[in-house]
Amino acid sequence: MLARAEQLLADLGETFWLLPMLLVLRSLSGAFALVHIDRSNVSLADLQGWLYDGGATGARTLLGTVAGATIGVAGTVFSITIAALSLAAGQMGPRLLRNLIRDRGNQATLGMLLGTFCYTLVVLRSIRTEAEGGFVPHLSMSVRILLALACVAMLVYFVGHVAGRINVETVIELVSEDLGGAMRQLTVKDPQPKPPPGEYWTGSLPLKDSRRGYLQHLDEEGLATWAAKHRVTIRLLIGPGDYVFPGATVALVNPPVDGAEAAIRDATALGATSSIASDLRFAVRQLVEVAVRALSPGINDPHTALSVLDRLGAALCDLVPLHLPSGVSIRGSQPVLVVPHVQYDQLLGTMFHMIRQSAGAQPAVSIRMIEVMTQVASCERDPARLSALSSHADLVLADAHRLIDARSDREDVEGRYQLFTLMVRAGPMGRFTEEILPLPDDDAPKLNAESAAFRSRR
Repeated sequence: MLARAEQLLADLGETFWLLPMLLVLRSLSGAFALVHIDRSNVSLADLQGWLYDGGATGARTLLGTVAGATIGVAGTVFSITIAALSLAAGQMGPRLLRNLIRDRGNQATLGMLLGTFCYTLVVLRSIRTEAEGGFVPHLSMSVRILLALACVAMLVYFVGHVAGRINVETVIELVSEDLGGAMRQLTVKDPQPKPPPGEYWTGSLPLKDSRRGYLQHLDEEGLATWAAKHRVTIRLLIGPGDYVFPGATVALVNPPVDGAEAAIRDATALGATSSIASDLRFAVRQLVEVAVRALSPGINDPHTALSVLDRLGAALCDLVPLHLPSGVSIRGSQPVLVVPHVQYDQLLGTMFHMIRQSAGAQPAVSIRMIEVMTQVASCERDPARLSALSSHADLVLADAHRLIDARSDREDVEGRYQLFTLMVRAGPMGRFTEEILPLPDDDAPKLNAESAAFRSRR
């Protein structure tokens, strides 16, 4: 149940209509409150110089004019938003639409205009001419004039805001901030326990799930508590962001126990898409999609891909002091739950594989990719992570030898690869030593072993 509650709250946070609805409700309540004050005998003598002092006919004309203009501008704002969404979907990918839809500036502008329109209607219905009893809500009318001025300012803000938000560099920076937030939320500072060995699951009961969709939320704490209470160990075969196929095995339970399937269903919530709140790869894929589209023949914008690579490298540098969760929950001294979470090598694959494959014969992208890996290696000293980085650098070098025809371009890639190799082996001082104190010719083949191996295969 907790997973479904978290999913509901996340869905509400992603909706476009929630903030405008709240602003409309606030405007309605404010209108009724101000009209009530105008009808009461509260003295407003100190504000007489600031309040609207026209008659009922003038008030109705003013409110009718402003109401029509406000709802017309609201329609224009909505049209501009749709046009911006269409442009972003065509150039940067439809998955980035969520960033524009959940943008608080767009929501606040639409909510302000609609709220002001509803406020105007409430105040308009309260006005009475002398023949009808004579009532003009002077305070409410004055506030309405202030709201009209605020709408003008909001419209000016909206035009500049939308123009900035559909800029590709701004979109990349916003998605990078999402990635940074997800990384802070989904990583830990302490080393994680290792999962039980494979033979531990011998004799386990496989559990299937008839549902379909992406695993958006998982109540690990609740499921681990249930497993500890029943003295079993559960190994989920699906992790946050994975797709659940109907009828496929989703978990193993050791020893077999009744009720495990229902407990897993209660602790999981599926959806039509993955969620950035639980899947670190989702935020990475958004950045990668921008780069892949930029490298497509129809757009051919390698500079955007270079910007994406810079952000990915910065994210990996932020990850240096942190640990990715192993997904192992311990109760007492026994593991009770094992959940597959993304690991470092998988994260690198999500970041670099599609960009490398899409870059093809563009040496600038290959060079920048190795340069980014070099910068990450300069602050990363974990051997396993450096080994994973080296594997991807090898792939970049192999593609360069296979796809890049110009010899000078291949040599540029090889030169960056050698600097990366020095960085991995000796840290930042390795590059310094290589530049200031050139190595003897006898040692050069050792540093170029990988490059020579690739050349020999050609």
